Order: sequence, then structure tokens, then C-alpha cells
Amino acid sequence: METATTETVMETATTETAMTTETTETTETAKAAVTEKRKPVFTKVDQLKPGTGGHTLTVKVVSSKTVLQKGRSVSQHLRHTRIAECLVGDETGAIIFTARNDQVDMMKAGATVILRNAKIDMFKGSMRLAVDKWGRVEVTEDANFVVKEQNNLSLVEYELVNVLEE
Repeated sequence: METATTETVMETATTETAMTTETTETTETAKAAVTEKRKPVFTKVDQLKPGTGGHTLTVKVVSSKTVLQKGRSVSQHLRHTRIAECLVGDETGAIIFTARNDQVDMMKAGATVILRNAKIDMFKGSMRLAVDKWGRVEVTEDANFVVKEQNNLSLVEYELVNVLEE
């Protein structure tokens, strides 16, 4: 009778070990899935729509104009605010990019940049492209396309219309 009880205990221990191993493998697979990065999907300028975000684009800087430069002359360690409006685009169209602080230095005319996690902001009814603290602006090697300035998405004026459902 003792052998039957011993066999049952051994079977239970083996089952528990198998379950623990399976749980560990599942956890490791989940961790691997979390740390695996997905490839970025590059968007073209003509595909941008108002109120969208999370765009990754490769664009050329056509022009850059500083519109605001504020700073405190009292102390060196206080933050200076710089804002520039830059016309950027690719072979499908152009749009105004609002560069802030350190981004202004990267946005030189003729430079090719990758905008990661860019979003569309609305300013006076027109679209502006922006990269906030959750995104990145990276200067890259020159792209071999000509910017299509005739299709400037920032010149299109949008109006918010409320639709009542009856």
C-alpha cells in the first residue's frame, strides 16, 4: 500500500514540476515579446490627416524661420525657449514642422531628417507637424527625392463641424 501512495506523490510532484516549467517558459516568452521592437512604418506626407499621431517620416527641410526666441538674461541655467517653423516634405507633399528648442539646431535648410512619433497639431485651422518629448528628430544621410512644394498640406484650412444625430 505504501508503494501506491509513493507513486501518487511522485506523479503529483512530476505534474507540479511540469506546470512550473510551463509557467516559466510562458513568462519568458512574454518578456521576449515585450522587449522585441517592431519595425517602424514610414508614412508619406500626403497621408497625414488632422488629429493623428505616431507617424514616422523621412523628410527634407526646405526652409527654416525662427518665430520665437525667449530667454532669461538673469541666469544661465534657466531654459531658453526657441520655436521655428520649418517647411519640410518628401516627394508626395510638404507641411510646416514646428521645431522647439534643440530641434531648431537640427532643422537646417537642405538637411534630411527622420521624425519619429510625430503628431499633427492644428493651428488656426491648418495642420502643423510636431515632435514632442515622446518622439525623436534624427538627422540622417541625404535622401534622393525632390520635395513637392506644390502640395503644401499646411495651406489647406480645416473647419470643425458638429454633426447632430437625430
